Amino acid sequence: MTKTLLFLSILSSSLAFSQEDLLKDIDTIKTNTDTSQPAFKGLQVVTAQSTKLTAKNEWYIVVAHRFGDISTGFKNFFGLDDASTKLGVIYGVTDGLSLSFSRETNMKTFELGAKYSLLKQNDDFPVDIVGYNVLALNTDLDKDNYPHLQFSDRLSYLTQALISRRFNENLSLQLTPSYVHKNLYEPKVEDKNQFLTGLGGRYKISKRISINAEYFVNFDNHSVYKNPLSVGMDIETGGHVFQLVFSNSQLNSDIGYLTNAAGKWEKGQIFFGFNLYRVF
Repeated sequence: MTKTLLFLSILSSSLAFSQEDLLKDIDTIKTNTDTSQPAFKGLQVVTAQSTKLTAKNEWYIVVAHRFGDISTGFKNFFGLDDASTKLGVIYGVTDGLSLSFSRETNMKTFELGAKYSLLKQNDDFPVDIVGYNVLALNTDLDKDNYPHLQFSDRLSYLTQALISRRFNENLSLQLTPSYVHKNLYEPKVEDKNQFLTGLGGRYKISKRISINAEYFVNFDNHSVYKNPLSVGMDIETGGHVFQLVFSNSQLNSDIGYLTNAAGKWEKGQIFFGFNLYRVF
């Protein structure tokens, strides 16, 4: 475990300072301490959604990638031989409503999402509140394993309230109560209805780089999976935010990430990856 943490620390530091040097000459970001600004620069805190929304008529291309378990060492080349990728698009219908569509290789899951602003942080109100809903379709299920499988069995649902506060230019925190419903589930493994609460945050360490973290507690007593814990780094460039991610969950889909985390941080079972958003 000590070797794993040392490896992560060296890798993160090297990437951060390399990016900082490369971006010095194209720095166009102005310092702003106005707490009415978005609490997060990225659309995700780490893997879970943040309160940031797309602007009206903006298109985002999303590429999220998670390598395999790095604790396997050279046998699996520190996870490089086993990866999961999510590709998606996000469209800003209005400044307060965005729609998303994505597909992840792991479990061959499609997700439709809607993200919408409910209340904004300002001088009279202390937090941003954003709603987020997802409909997921698992196309990996087949009738060989589930002879009575119906289309509705492939569906699962997520409802979240994203509640964030930008305390100052450097620090933002977010509370994320969540509800997941799965039409098809294994009673000995998990519950049909699952309630979770997440706490995440962002701390800016330079003009273009921040350290992010999030942790979700799943109140499902039957679940054999772990509570998802992730740390990451936001790197701002001219046209996008690039996020480095270390997590005990390999899944990129919203529902899969929250309910199917399999790794143990204390045993070095960590999945490295990245999120890349490109706006048009």
